[in-house]
Amino acid sequence: MSKTKPLILLAEDDVQLTDVLEKQINLSGMNVRTFHNGTEVVKFLKRDCASIMLLDVNLPDIDGFNVMNQLHSIGVAIPVIFLTGFADEFYKLKGFDIGADDFVTKPFSFTELLARIRAILRRTSKDPDMLITENVALNDSNFAFCGATVLPAVMQVRFPNGNTVRLGKKEVGILKHFASNKDIILSRKSIIHSVWGENANIRSRSMDQYIVKLRQIFKNNGYSMDSVKTLHGIGYMYTTESDILMTRREYTDKYDIL
Repeated sequence: MSKTKPLILLAEDDVQLTDVLEKQINLSGMNVRTFHNGTEVVKFLKRDCASIMLLDVNLPDIDGFNVMNQLHSIGVAIPVIFLTGFADEFYKLKGFDIGADDFVTKPFSFTELLARIRAILRRTSKDPDMLITENVALNDSNFAFCGATVLPAVMQVRFPNGNTVRLGKKEVGILKHFASNKDIILSRKSIIHSVWGENANIRSRSMDQYIVKLRQIFKNNGYSMDSVKTLHGIGYMYTTESDILMTRREYTDKYDIL
């Protein structure tokens, strides 16, 4: 399966520089999402993930240092390269003190910036901070599910008709758990432990609502999650077999259970 391109966030208020960097990043085989103020990038990271952020220190609303402080306060971790026009060592030390991974002083060559981006991506490729859920990481490969393709790096599901739908972190984790355990009966507890973690405090009924939402997403795009069988009193099973009317005893006799 194809490897998903890294998603680079670019928070920079210089429109001309943003245009140049956006084109160069795309040409380098990576995706990019641009922002011109700190408020919007914080808002994005509250609900979505990215591989790395290029963060201008001198944004118009809140400076880059405060962007990082806000992200830390809500538990968001992302590798950061600061972009700054300040050569003063004070700014670099302040950035590193609050968790920056690197610092690039303007003007800079894109070749140097690209080398720094790739170095950080290599280092974080197995970093726990790359995890979306307990069972999925941003750098995981795309995977097929019920006729569609799930893209962990951008937290989307893509349908053959070209439609893409944004997924939540737990929704990606649930689909990955099903796809990794085909023809195995999955108890609700096993799904919760795999996606939320063993110490998660979530009710089975709440988890069921995520699956209801996923079924609706597929239905709205002309596809079905009927391959995910609801086994009342047991849990779920992802299978292509058609024997959906088997009894609970018949299921448990025929299939392994997690």
